[in-house]
This record gives sequence, C-alpha cells and structure tokens, in this order.
Amino acid sequence: MSLKAGTSGKIGLLFGSFNPIHVGHLILAQHMATHTDLSAVWLVVSPQSPYKVGQDLLPEQDRLALAQAAVADNDLLSVTDIELRLPKPSYTITTLDEIRRLHPGQEFVLLMGSDNLLGLDGWRDADRIRQELAIYVYPRPGHPVEASAVAGSTIKVMEAPLLDISATFIRQSLRQGQSIRYLVPDAVQQLIAAKGYWQ
Repeated sequence: MSLKAGTSGKIGLLFGSFNPIHVGHLILAQHMATHTDLSAVWLVVSPQSPYKVGQDLLPEQDRLALAQAAVADNDLLSVTDIELRLPKPSYTITTLDEIRRLHPGQEFVLLMGSDNLLGLDGWRDADRIRQELAIYVYPRPGHPVEASAVAGSTIKVMEAPLLDISATFIRQSLRQGQSIRYLVPDAVQQLIAAKGYWQ
C-alpha cells in the first residue's frame, strides 16, 4: 500500500480498474479532496470486476504502478492495493469491511459515479453499503441522478467536473500510435512508453 502518512478526517474511496489511470480520475479525486468535507481520497485499484468480465486489463501490478506514479507528488491522494490482496472475485462490501478493520475509527465515504448508482441495487450487500457508509455521487455524462433515487438515504449528490475521458479511448489511441499527451500525467505517459503497454 502506498498510503500517505498523517491523514485524518473523512477519507473518500474511489474504486476503479484504472486501466490506465487518466486525468479524469485525478481531477475528480482532487476535486473531492479539496471541494468537499473530505480530507483525502484513496484510489482503490480493483482486480477483474465480477461485473466486467472480459475487459482488456493490464496485469494488476502494472495498473497499480501507473496509479502510484500518477499521485506520487500529491499529499491528498493515495493508492491502495487492498482489493488486490483479497480473495477473488472482488466485491465492494468485502473491501470496505477489510479497510475498516485495518483502520478502526476512521470514517470512510464511498465515491461513486452516477452511472454506477443505477446498478447499486445489484451489488452484493447493497443495503449494508447504504446503511454503513455515506455515498457521494458525482455526475457522469448521460446519467443524471433523479432526486427520488437519493431521497432519505446516505447518498449525497456532489458537484464535480463532468469529464468524458475514457481509458478505452486512451488504449485505442496507443494501439494506433496516436498521442495521449494531456490525457494522462507525464509520469504515467512515460511509464506506458517505457513498458510498451498497448503498443
């Protein structure tokens, strides 16, 4: 784990495959860490999602290394490999239980895109997730949040930059020999080039 020392207050948990991590992820995480009541955001690198079987994923440790390179100089953002060390398939509730076991007394908030909110009812132990954690929902293109979907719950809709940058587009660009400059941090671009990922 590459968690930064001295974090206190509420911590946001942003789950993702980060395949690769890009500026959309980072702008969102930074926004949540600086424009809400969160004091930091942890990026939780996920293994193969049970809901996204067949996705073209780099090996876990390579995606982890890219994410670590992306936030190395940012005290507000950290990367955790906790989900990679748990039994598979990976379920959010299992990860949340383990994070809270390892960090007793720490308050965590689940960060979720409005597209994922639509499918939350299908998650394992969705009721427990809703009851035990606050959920901050950020907008995703084409997925508005209906007020009725969050009324009387622990779900809070947050204003955040609406960025339509996709890892799929970045991977396709790399395969076609096209530039990904400004889509990923320089450190990530350099690591991708050095390792020849998706090229």
